[in-house]
Amino acid sequence: MDELKQVFLQESNEQLDALEALLLELEARPDDETTLNGIFRAAHTIKGAAGMVECAAVESFAHVVENVLDRLRNHEIAVSTELAALMLACTDQLRVLVADEAGVADVAAEEIQARTAALLARLGEYGPAAVGGQVSASPKASEPGVQRIPARHAGHTCWHISVRFGPDVLRQGMDPENFLRFLETVGNIRHIETLADGMPAAEAMDPELCYLGFEIALESAADKQAIEDVFAFVRDECRLAILPPDSKVGDYLKLIDSLPEDSLRLGEILVRVGALTADELAEGLRAQATPASADSAPEGTPIGEILVARQVVQPEIVAAAVAKQTQVSEKKAHDAKLIRVPADKLDHLINLVGELVIAGAATSLLAHTRRDGELIESSSLLTRLVEEIRDASLQLRTVQIGETFNRFQRLVRDACKDLGKDVELVISGGETELDKSIVEKIGDPLMHLVRNSLDHGIEAPAVREAAGKSPRGTLSLNAYHDAGNIVIEVADDGAGLNRERILAKAVERGLVEPDVHLSDREVYDLIFAPGLSTAEQVTNLSGRGVGMDVVRRNLQALRGTINVDSHPGQGTRLTLRLPLTLAIIDGFLVVSANRSYVIPLDAVVECIERPVTEHDRNYFNLRGQVLPAVCLRESFKLPGERPARESVVVVQYAGQRAGIVVDRLAGELQAVIKPLGAIFRHLQGIGGSTILGSGEVALILDISALIKISGQAEQRLLARPEQRNA
Repeated sequence: MDELKQVFLQESNEQLDALEALLLELEARPDDETTLNGIFRAAHTIKGAAGMVECAAVESFAHVVENVLDRLRNHEIAVSTELAALMLACTDQLRVLVADEAGVADVAAEEIQARTAALLARLGEYGPAAVGGQVSASPKASEPGVQRIPARHAGHTCWHISVRFGPDVLRQGMDPENFLRFLETVGNIRHIETLADGMPAAEAMDPELCYLGFEIALESAADKQAIEDVFAFVRDECRLAILPPDSKVGDYLKLIDSLPEDSLRLGEILVRVGALTADELAEGLRAQATPASADSAPEGTPIGEILVARQVVQPEIVAAAVAKQTQVSEKKAHDAKLIRVPADKLDHLINLVGELVIAGAATSLLAHTRRDGELIESSSLLTRLVEEIRDASLQLRTVQIGETFNRFQRLVRDACKDLGKDVELVISGGETELDKSIVEKIGDPLMHLVRNSLDHGIEAPAVREAAGKSPRGTLSLNAYHDAGNIVIEVADDGAGLNRERILAKAVERGLVEPDVHLSDREVYDLIFAPGLSTAEQVTNLSGRGVGMDVVRRNLQALRGTINVDSHPGQGTRLTLRLPLTLAIIDGFLVVSANRSYVIPLDAVVECIERPVTEHDRNYFNLRGQVLPAVCLRESFKLPGERPARESVVVVQYAGQRAGIVVDRLAGELQAVIKPLGAIFRHLQGIGGSTILGSGEVALILDISALIKISGQAEQRLLARPEQRNA
């Protein structure tokens, strides 16, 4: 695939994503003009890009779609559920056509042609868009090189026409009265005033010359070009000004705002929306180019000022056109600053930065070992620069999660149609950024959670009304940063999880003992067990017990966690916590039994010395607050005797605190995360490894797992009072 086609593929997919999101928005708000204009612009951009790279199939199909969207935008047809579904199907087909042009389509050519023909036939029902499966040519404008956008007329409007006939029109056989009569064929003359201010004295009057002018109020639904065409035969022999009424100015302003973001001159914009005719523009340009004379403007006068001075267009319309020009110019200038970089190149850069971090740590260690002041100062400067390079490099790979969230608009819409439910998707925190590699891998887990909420969580409208709820359910997607992690919440206001049914299913499948005592959190965690489903019937969305276990495995592979909070009759909230990046982190180095471990610095709250009296306890007292303690020596069964003095690193994750008991503290560092091999996947409490400046391998602690291990032990004691009192 050549570079131009690759850029076309990327940009078209972006425009198609925007088109799909806007179509879903339009279905909810059919009268939103901004959404309609955005939909038309997206389709127009796809068609234009396809024409540039000579992708005829995409261009022709997009042109038919654009024709229907143009009728929709001009209110010639109304928004309906059927039309929205058809436009979404056309969006899907455009994706297939774009992929086919790029050579990456997974659909056979015959099937693509059949789908295209079927959709063209359906589009033809909404206007003369296609004939015999072929795209009809777009109508050309009357002016060469200018495409006119038809104006929208809301009832009759009164135009003001000011005409001064030239003195020689009578000699050329033209009767001004005939033009006025012909003017009535395009409208109704409500008022006419004859002006004789150019009439000379009687002795100087020539009966073969015309000295009259007229001021006319014309009630007409015709556009400006049609009115000017009435005076076509005397256009060069008269001064003509046609001004629309105030009610029409608003239409022109809307049309200017809805224009595609093409590079157009000011005059072209005004002609394109119909506020100016080609002849009026030509006269204005001649006046601008002609050396200073009685009728011309001073040299260098902007064309907009000339047109306003000649009373052929209102100042506010010119101002709107200038603003549109500025908007397009600024957008193109902004786009010119953007460079598309392949993801593998960014990954290679991050890897090199990681090696630079390790080399910088080795240099810093060497400087401190030799106690060379100048070398220490130089290495400190190097470390600071490496940190800045690291942060800048990682930001190159960050993207907003809102793009992933917006994909679920279509999923929710289609699922609601299948299930007969009415659900509103509420998205917040879409501007939250995280590593692109995580975004790519979180899409499937989120899709499973959204499907389960739609199918199992939110009830049917009749059931909700019987329970005193609104028949329309709410599904929320939210994202925010918290302590060096990104938190994603999937919440619904449905029936909530049925604790007894989950526990009964788990006992039935042998996952837990019948007489076991489990907390609510432990019961809810059972929904992630393979093959466990409480659905009464299998649907296209869920019910086979496949999905939730995959969700947990995928999150664990990303060093993330998922927690469930549910209340019967009120709904369920699933909270996902993920690291911001999988590459490089700020860490805190600790040592136990001469082995080095790294704690993510964002999880560290404070460090304290542990009293000798608490060495044999699995908790400690932090200023009156009792917190669980996790001793690395005991958890990892490290050899050797415990030192007389131990330190506690207080850590926090998902609002829970605990203490990590270590032999000694070794300070902060930058850790390049190296994933563990498949043979170590069963290890709990270890999230990866890193290489220290000395060349030693240090393990990175999984704080969430350590806190969970300590919390589960405490919950079991609370659930079994007989053991706690033993």
